[in-house]
This record gives sequence, C-alpha cells and structure tokens, in this order.
Amino acid sequence: MATENPSQPLLPVPSERERVALVTLLADEDPAVYRTIRARILACGPAARDWLRGYRLSDDPRLRRRVTEIVEHFGRREAENRFLSFCLRHGEDLDLEEGCWLLARTRYPEINVAAYRALLDAFADTLREKVSVSDEPQQVIATINELIFGQLRFVGDETNYYDPENSYLNRVLDRRTGNPLMMCTVYLGVARRLCLPIAGIGLPGHFLCRYQTAVREVYIDAFGGGRILTKADCVKYLQQTGYEFHEAFLVPASPRRMLLRMCSNLHQIYTRLNEKEIAAAMHGYVLALTK
Repeated sequence: MATENPSQPLLPVPSERERVALVTLLADEDPAVYRTIRARILACGPAARDWLRGYRLSDDPRLRRRVTEIVEHFGRREAENRFLSFCLRHGEDLDLEEGCWLLARTRYPEINVAAYRALLDAFADTLREKVSVSDEPQQVIATINELIFGQLRFVGDETNYYDPENSYLNRVLDRRTGNPLMMCTVYLGVARRLCLPIAGIGLPGHFLCRYQTAVREVYIDAFGGGRILTKADCVKYLQQTGYEFHEAFLVPASPRRMLLRMCSNLHQIYTRLNEKEIAAAMHGYVLALTK
C-alpha cells in the first residue's frame, strides 16, 4: 500500500471543496481508487489529520475504517520518530517504562499512557502497606506474586509465545499475558514504585528478575508465575539449554539493554511474519540502541 515519501515536498492543504471530494472517493468500493486517494491524502502530510478526524464518526463504516487507518498511520510515523530520537539521546540508565510506552505508540499511537501508568501505580499502592525492604525477600516475593499472578491473573503466554502483542507493554497489561521479558517488565514496574532492590537478568533465551540484598540473592521467574529460583537453578537451566555458564549472564541488564532486547525480539517476530516494513523499523531501533 502506498505511503508518503518523506524525501518529497508535501502537497499544499487542499481546499474545503477538494477535501470533500477526496473523502467521498476515499469510501469508493474500487480498491484502486482507494489506493490513489489514500496516497494523495498522505502526500499532504500530518496536517491531513486535522480535517480527517471528524469523519471517524461517519455513518459509513468503510469510510470510518479507512479514515481511522490513515489518522493512525500519521500517528505511528510521528511515534516512530519520537522513539528513534529517544533511543539515540539516552544512555544505559534510560527510563525503561518511558521507552516501553514510546515503543508501544509506534504500533498503537493513540493509547492513553497516563491511564496505564495509573494502573501500575494502583498495583503498587495495593502492596505498599504489605511489603517492606526490611522483610525477607521470599516474603516480599510471595506477597507480590499473590497480587500479580493470583488476584490479577497475569500468566506467561506459552500458547502464542511469538505473538507481537506479547512485546508491547500496553497489550501485556490489557491481556494480562506476555513473554518472559515483558512479564518481568511488569514485575519491575511494580517493584520500582515500591523501591525494592529488584533488577532484570537477561539469560540467553529467557529473562528473570533478581531480588538482591547485602546477604542474599533470589531469582524470580515472572513468566513462570513468580517461581523462585536459586543461582544453581539458573546454572542448571543454562546447561540444559546448551550454554556454558558465565557470571556475566547473571549481571543485571541495564534499561537500555532491556529495551534493545524488546526491539530485537520484535524484529525477529515481524521478520518471521513477513511484515517487512515493521521489521525494518525495528531493525532501525536496534541499530540506534547499539550505538
């Protein structure tokens, strides 16, 4: 499907009469007519959203659908530029949650980020009077697990492991399921709000959380319902999956490395799905995050 070419100058904003004509043709049953009119509107640039938005309430379902697609297309392009800029401007200790929302908006440009943040705030507030840094790690973990995996029913998606929705934080919160990295991201989002010493651990082929105190370290498999693991369990997992153990595997992953892993996962997924345009965008983010 045709898209706007950023290397070409934008067309002037059409007159009101021209807009009405374009919108009328946008609902044409002929796919060739639709593609031509869509390309013409895209060539006007993001300003076209201002006069298109009102038609999202049209009585014509075909027109509503096509207008919505174009408006969201412009939103995704803007979101892609913002996320790429974020990747290039920030270092290892970037704001992981902010990065997740910016990444999510590249596919879901109109999500209400404030509402999702408030949801994570609410999860943490439920636990605030129940956990303390001075408590034993197992006790803290058990309390968090009861909320996240018990009451809220988050569960790792083993059935559709490579579904791209498992890698976008908004969809993980909506569906209460995700891949290991994103399940840990939810866990870490709650832990950060409670100022708990929990970090992400990027094992080859898996992702865990680690609760570390001055005298003890405990690993948490958020994808596996919060199952508690020891260092020996991690070593055994690596051996069983064909990896030689290195201490570096158990070094906490920086927020930048976690965001890089999210984009790498999505690049592989979209490549497998033959979604070439999205895969290319993800590859660009990977390159930006490896600089």
